[in-house]
Amino acid sequence: MDIKLKSTLAGHQNPIFCVEKGYYADTFFTAGNDKGVVEWDIANNVFKRILCAVSSSVYAMRLIPGTAILAIALREGKLLFVDVAEQKLVASLQLGAQAIFALSYMHWKNELLAVGEEGTLYVIDLSTYKSIYNKRISNTTIRAIATDESLGRIALGDKDGTVYLLDSADFHIIADQKLHTMPATSLAFLANKLLSGGRDAQLVVSDVNQLDSNFSFVPHLFTVYGIYPHPVAPIFATVSRDKSLKFWSNVDFALLRNMSREKLQDGHHLSVNAGAWSDSGQYFFSVSDDKLVKIWEFHL
Repeated sequence: MDIKLKSTLAGHQNPIFCVEKGYYADTFFTAGNDKGVVEWDIANNVFKRILCAVSSSVYAMRLIPGTAILAIALREGKLLFVDVAEQKLVASLQLGAQAIFALSYMHWKNELLAVGEEGTLYVIDLSTYKSIYNKRISNTTIRAIATDESLGRIALGDKDGTVYLLDSADFHIIADQKLHTMPATSLAFLANKLLSGGRDAQLVVSDVNQLDSNFSFVPHLFTVYGIYPHPVAPIFATVSRDKSLKFWSNVDFALLRNMSREKLQDGHHLSVNAGAWSDSGQYFFSVSDDKLVKIWEFHL
């Protein structure tokens, strides 16, 4: 596995909180504490356009697979749906009055899930862009969500460090377990296991049915902000407040590459807040408090 830094893109005026692959193969999106969602051109390593203006910070984005619709979650509890191809707002929903921190898509139900500061799970029907169900899961903030179609499972992680496992059919809680001593900040399903990262700098690997049979290790010095399985290869990426992004083996959780400033002069120099793979897995995009976007190119 060969990884190299393809480019560093500047232009954001404030910290960047989220990144998402593009509708077009040679593009991707970033957003954060600025007043707009930015689209970038991978082929030419340049800014492409401001996709849309936003009224508050953007904490999460999700491109709905098979469509040109980008879902954008705001600090004010608003959820926007923008048609990327036509560059127009399709729908706007107000989901409570507090921040939405994470989104996930359930292809098998054509529903989008949203969670945030209120501790509530919101379910949006993407055929109508209406909120069709909501359920209070936690008494505190939920910052992380992940879904798995083959298992029919939803995982949520809250500020107390508790991870919840839900059945996607009716959203009942199958299991809940305090897996972290500090807030749970990232989740991913990986090869019939659930991975959770936290502000305690732990990555916990759990059984997907009962959240037991856990083992954990310390992948970073500080908060694990994201866990991103590669779309094809048996590897996954993690990003952290410790300014680094790292790549790991799915098989034995061995560290493959450490792309920190200490190891690589061109690494991020502030917290790495989020990452995303391109559809092909050829590129990984990382964004940071340093206001920079980096494109990492892979040859497997």
